[in-house]
Amino acid sequence: MQLLRTILIIVIIYYAVKLLARYVLPVLARYFIRRTQREYQKQYEKEIRKPGKMKEKVNPDKKKADDNLGEYVDYEEIKE
Repeated sequence: MQLLRTILIIVIIYYAVKLLARYVLPVLARYFIRRTQREYQKQYEKEIRKPGKMKEKVNPDKKKADDNLGEYVDYEEIKE
């Protein structure tokens, strides 16, 4: 009798998890995705609405590459 009860509990838990995954998890995922979208939208609008402040794009990699080129060495070809 104990074995039958354990199997029944396992089957009930299996179907409960299956139903939860099928119906509840997509709703929760949609909720979190929409909430995240709203937060990013608010942050984006806050950045745009700042009057008189312009952003300048700076490429730090380009400046570093110019600094690390080393020194120029002039050379002459030697004819044999």
